Amino acid sequence: MTGAVRLWLRLEGLAAALLALMLFARAGYSWILFAGLILLPDISFAGYLAGRRIGAVAYNALHSYVGPLVLSGGLLASGRPLAVPLVWIAHIGVDRLLGYGLKYPSGFANTHLGPIGKQNRS
Repeated sequence: MTGAVRLWLRLEGLAAALLALMLFARAGYSWILFAGLILLPDISFAGYLAGRRIGAVAYNALHSYVGPLVLSGGLLASGRPLAVPLVWIAHIGVDRLLGYGLKYPSGFANTHLGPIGKQNRS
């Protein structure tokens, strides 16, 4: 993944993160709660202890917009606060902005946004 497409995907992450942060702030949710939850999706790294394939599935499950969007729908339907999915979306957006994409089973450094890590920098 190079050039304009890579840039657009990173800008998409920035837009998602900024919107989530704006909605979080506008709703008046606790920034202490935000700080406590922002790295929670990274517990998915533990999946790599069971191997690359399971690690990629675990990582992708918690770093895809599907989870927080489905959770948002359920919370909206039940009239509950959206704090948790907004933090989750912000986490994913920042990761995408930084180039951390969804993982392939071939290894953590192989993402849909291109390879990551020192050995992969050009």
